[in-house]
Amino acid sequence: MKINRGILYGIGAYTLWGLLPIYWKALQQTPALEILANRMVWSLVFVVTLLLIWRHWSWLRPALRDRRILVTYLGTASLLAINWFTYIWAVNAGFIIETSLGYFINPLLNVLLGLLFLQERLRVGQALALCLALLGVIYLTIVYGSFPWIALVLALTFGFYGLLRKTGSLKSAEGLTLETAFYFIPAVAYLLFVNASGSGSFANGDPRTTILLVGTGIVTGVPLILFGAAAKRITMTNLGLLQYIAPTLQFLLGVFVYQEEFSQARLIGFAIIWSALIVYSIESLRHSRGKVSSQTLIETAVSD
Repeated sequence: MKINRGILYGIGAYTLWGLLPIYWKALQQTPALEILANRMVWSLVFVVTLLLIWRHWSWLRPALRDRRILVTYLGTASLLAINWFTYIWAVNAGFIIETSLGYFINPLLNVLLGLLFLQERLRVGQALALCLALLGVIYLTIVYGSFPWIALVLALTFGFYGLLRKTGSLKSAEGLTLETAFYFIPAVAYLLFVNASGSGSFANGDPRTTILLVGTGIVTGVPLILFGAAAKRITMTNLGLLQYIAPTLQFLLGVFVYQEEFSQARLIGFAIIWSALIVYSIESLRHSRGKVSSQTLIETAVSD
């Protein structure tokens, strides 16, 4: 049986995102803000190199003249910076499990944002899933004894990032170019400052660290390109189901590789949220199949 290339691209994208904690752990001795600044700089270098190879610059001049595009992508750049910094810091501070929770919650938060800002209708299964997810967060806060702020910051920033990107007109590589360009000069200035003061990791440390910092552009850009290729070839329902690969891998890394604490109380809280995701996934599949069946009936009627 021939597998849709879009499925393979999607698996590749989410697998790489799921394995990112290994990369950030390799840079654990470097402060999170310095990693973020390098990621901004080298991501821009990476995508600009790709655009030069593809000779794809026709979008740039109209984008720079459109105030709405500039404001939208300044907003997405800011959300992305907060999301990236929180994620890098959390991974290297020993909170990989909680970062996975944020990305488990994210698809359910997207449903809520669609309801609040895009006037999308909330189906019964989606409402049930949202209630279960809220119950899981409340349970973790009360029983486990701490508010899962890392998970919620990641979910909220990425959720609003997706919402703004949905209203934007640029494709993945184009959008990332504009987003990283906004913070390129501040990032370079910060890196020059920390390196001049002797505390910077780039070029002042071991060659391995320097190479890994340069590589942050590649580990950022490659999954995005694969994701963009997948989005063109498969349905959003299939893409939505594949997105659980990333937080699942993060969760497994946190528990089994980096030996983070995972008590019974935490397991129950996660189980409630996983139940919400199961309800959401089943409802999404049934709704998608229902739309396909309705479309088939319409096409049959028209052809008759």
